[in-house]
Amino acid sequence: MTSTNDYSHRISKLRELTREADYVLIGAGSGLSSAAGIDYSGKDFQREFKDWIDRYGITDLYSSSFYPFETEEERWACWAKHIWFARYAPEAMPLYKQLLELVKHKDYFVITTNVDGQFEKAGFDPARIFATQGDYGLFQPDSGYPEETYSNREWVEKALPQINDCRIPTELIPKTPEGQSVSMNLRCDNTFVEDKQWHQQAEAYQDFVQRASAGRLLLLEFGVGFNTPVIIRFPFEQMTARFPETTLVRFNRDYPQLMIPETAKNTTIFTEDISTILKSTAK
Repeated sequence: MTSTNDYSHRISKLRELTREADYVLIGAGSGLSSAAGIDYSGKDFQREFKDWIDRYGITDLYSSSFYPFETEEERWACWAKHIWFARYAPEAMPLYKQLLELVKHKDYFVITTNVDGQFEKAGFDPARIFATQGDYGLFQPDSGYPEETYSNREWVEKALPQINDCRIPTELIPKTPEGQSVSMNLRCDNTFVEDKQWHQQAEAYQDFVQRASAGRLLLLEFGVGFNTPVIIRFPFEQMTARFPETTLVRFNRDYPQLMIPETAKNTTIFTEDISTILKSTAK
């Protein structure tokens, strides 16, 4: 299904499916941001986090989230840099803009496990995005209650210039408006806050799927592996099997295989570079 011999055929098929679709549902995992060029352990990370690498031996952005800092001043200094690096410093990546060009004239929706805000930065309608696992740009109460989230941008902008010796001043340790300790609004345990906005977008996603199920629905799945397959990967295959006019296009270099073999006749798979595919499709 991914041989180079039929690449041009698959590109033609993708063009046709996109042109004829009544609805387009995008499912995006971390592989899409990786393909876009976001690298959480490369040269940019090594430059920006040199002090933390030298002092603590941190090797990448992900592992820094779990480092056992001795003080809150150290922990939140690292988080300030982390949030800035992952959420606020990067501009919209060209790959995300390419994807918007492909679907912007369609009735589309996005479900993503990514927390970097790239879809919104690229110009996707926020009302059509369901970020299921949270957002680097949000704080929540550390306890999970009340079920509210808070933008952290202003705090990051205050904290960054105050970092000294991998610490922030004690008075800058972030709190909720009521004075509670905060944590990142990232799903890692049962304290994750699903606030009013989260539930609103979850409902919007379900409404879209229900509306699209009877029409020509194109599922575009990008870089979704097996960390949380029940959110996008498995449901997309199930929709392909159940809905009469639904087709799946899977973009996945490492995990292209189908879990429901019966969907193969309505599935096209690409393991090639996503940016190259989208450029070829747009021609």
